[in-house]
Amino acid sequence: MSRLHLVIGNRNYSSWSFRPWIAMRQAGLDFTDEVIPLDRRDTKKRILAHSGAGRVPVLYDGRLTVWESLAIIEYVAESFPEAGIWPKAKVARAMARAAAAEMHAGFAALRSACPMNMRRTPSLFAVDKAVKADVRRIEALWAQCRTAHGKGGPLLFGKFSAADAMYAPVVNRLHVYGFRVGAATRDYMQAMMALPAWQEWEEAARAEPWVIAHEDF
Repeated sequence: MSRLHLVIGNRNYSSWSFRPWIAMRQAGLDFTDEVIPLDRRDTKKRILAHSGAGRVPVLYDGRLTVWESLAIIEYVAESFPEAGIWPKAKVARAMARAAAAEMHAGFAALRSACPMNMRRTPSLFAVDKAVKADVRRIEALWAQCRTAHGKGGPLLFGKFSAADAMYAPVVNRLHVYGFRVGAATRDYMQAMMALPAWQEWEEAARAEPWVIAHEDF
């Protein structure tokens, strides 16, 4: 049995769970996972049994516990350097970390207005100026990464990296809420959604029995 065990929320809705999961799966790491359904009577109690922060995801490595998506990604990248979770080149790695940190701390308008929802039928959704500004910044950032370091493949830094993992839920949001984006953005989104790890997560999300009504619209 793998020593790595990842505790996550519903695959359909838990964007923060999706980030380390897809980073670890796409990197080929051996790990198990456990879903705690969100927005239920016992959710808080069950999560607090794993993390005093009261949030998922949580990673166990034997007796060691790591929480927060970006910290988990950093931990597995450090523990498994051969997996190439961050770009190898120092300059590219610095940009990837900056982009990941911007995602971790920003884009609150988009995240609030458009929850991740893997089962949503793609359709147009009216959003305000703040959300549109977030999307413009994301498109510009993705283009900057692709132009500077994306020549080795279709993803932000060519090959899959932690930066792609951090923006995976945004790819879902832009797709299912019908945002009008440029051709380069759409090409990147299609490349992400074609990843085997993405397909595995989405298939499992669609099979989940749980529904959070206030996030399904």
